[in-house]
Amino acid sequence: MYQNTPSRSIRLTRRGRLALIATGAVVAGTAVAVPLLGLDSDKDAKPTSLVIPEGWRASQIYDAVDKVLARPAGTTKKALAKANLKLPTDAEGNPEGYLFPATYPLDDKTTPEALLTFMADTAHQKFNGAPIAAGAQRNAMNVYQAVTIASIVQAEAATKADMGKVARVIFNRLERGMPLQMDSTINYALGRSTLRTSDADTRIDSPYNSYQRMGLPPTPIDNPGEEAVRAAITPTPGDWLYFVTVKPGDTRFTANYEEHLRNVAEFNARQKSGSSSASQQPPK
Repeated sequence: MYQNTPSRSIRLTRRGRLALIATGAVVAGTAVAVPLLGLDSDKDAKPTSLVIPEGWRASQIYDAVDKVLARPAGTTKKALAKANLKLPTDAEGNPEGYLFPATYPLDDKTTPEALLTFMADTAHQKFNGAPIAAGAQRNAMNVYQAVTIASIVQAEAATKADMGKVARVIFNRLERGMPLQMDSTINYALGRSTLRTSDADTRIDSPYNSYQRMGLPPTPIDNPGEEAVRAAITPTPGDWLYFVTVKPGDTRFTANYEEHLRNVAEFNARQKSGSSSASQQPPK
């Protein structure tokens, strides 16, 4: 995430999550191997379940289903047309955000259509129950918008403890008419996951470019888990507009731009001294 100024742009977010992964302090649910094959000594044994981690994009899920069911690449994506998924009208047939992260059982009769339906049905049950629906309404949004915010929270928060604060930053920026300026939306537009977002990247022509476009992206940018969805409907109280992960476990939120610049300067100093164990693009 960048905050543009007349003379420069400042990197604000996305460090913590990948830094934790790089240093081995993996956030729960973000680095689960797919497929889950079980510890069977028989190398020819077929997998009995498929684990979908929190924060995976639909494209990653399609690839995982193809592999676990030994189908040609692209089979699961094509199966969308036959799956008849329960999706919100706003989704316009795009299941992003509604392929719920969980462990799904497999057997010899499992098809891509059946797995996609199971995932979407699970999301339908999770998201359309009273707590989520009421929480979305309480925040003057519909469930689809709540899931979209949750997907950004899932991508941006360094830890589960930070999710509510990241959600609050999103709400605060929306309420003030500020662009979200989230690197995670740029990464989604470009089909990648990286900390290296250039100024040129922030000028791409895409509805997911939250530097150039106001408001939320048109769809979720990944498939969030329950913690992220809860954060989206119950953001932590606060006036924060900026955040930066100075080092793993130390994400700083502030409403004061000058304070934020000092936090960024500390991050840069750590980078320069080599005290950070994660390789990251410095702010610009």
